[in-house]
Amino acid sequence: MGMFGKTVNVEQEMKKVESEAISSIIDKSMTIKGEISFKGKARIDGTINGNIEGEHLILSESGRINGDIAVVSFNCYGHIEGNIKANMLTARKSCSITGKLEAGSLTVEPGAAMKGEIQVAVQELKTTERVAAPQASGSDKTNSTRN
Repeated sequence: MGMFGKTVNVEQEMKKVESEAISSIIDKSMTIKGEISFKGKARIDGTINGNIEGEHLILSESGRINGDIAVVSFNCYGHIEGNIKANMLTARKSCSITGKLEAGSLTVEPGAAMKGEIQVAVQELKTTERVAAPQASGSDKTNSTRN
């Protein structure tokens, strides 16, 4: 029962986030080096070299982040290389994510590129983590057919 309650909240939260006005925009022409910390909703159209901490982050298709992110919600259309921690993460079809990912809830559109370790709903995950270990037997098959 508790689990179903959670998914309803995610839906509500996402709607709330989407209706919120964007409070800061980093323009396409901007490249920023350094740590960023923000409140409210921020959209990044430019390039960030550094870590980001904040509430609601939108990375547009022209946006690039090289660094780690810790936010409440992350709506990703662009490119990111770094580790992500978000309560809600939406990976849009144009996005590319390289790095370790921890999310309370994850929505992935077909066409989104994700490379790295992914952990979703970490609390429930702990008990099943060990099951994922015997992966090697299946993966050498795919390698030989790929090349």
